[in-house]
Amino acid sequence: MKEFNNMYLKIFRFIISIFIVLIFTSCEKKISTNPKEIHWDRDMCSRCAMVISDRNHAVQVINPEDGKVYVFDDIGCTILWFKEQDIKWEEKAIIWITDIKSSKWIDAKKALFDTMNITPMAYGFGAHENKEEVQAGLEIIDFNEVKKRVLEIGN
Repeated sequence: MKEFNNMYLKIFRFIISIFIVLIFTSCEKKISTNPKEIHWDRDMCSRCAMVISDRNHAVQVINPEDGKVYVFDDIGCTILWFKEQDIKWEEKAIIWITDIKSSKWIDAKKALFDTMNITPMAYGFGAHENKEEVQAGLEIIDFNEVKKRVLEIGN
């Protein structure tokens, strides 16, 4: 009888341990790095607090560690926010920006930028998914050059 009880005790412990493992693994949160929905004319820029209404220059930054989303009205605000807030995860940040022509979300770090646009905070950088969409004769720069120029301009 004692051996029979020991067997049930082992089975019970095994089942309990499976439940504990299931509980912990099901609580694991998957962080989405996809662009989130912007509430146009309601969401406010994380740096300057201006309402985001321009669908051709909006930016979102996603912290890959916790999935928190920060929204901006201009790429200039985004870059200055990283500096002013001393964001340690800047290099790992997922940065989405709207294509100036299609308003489609594109990867800002892979985007091409022209420099002759009227933008919400007057930095003038418009993002393009590919080179062919940039108006002939305009200067084309990459994200790192945009970053450098914004930091030179400052506020």
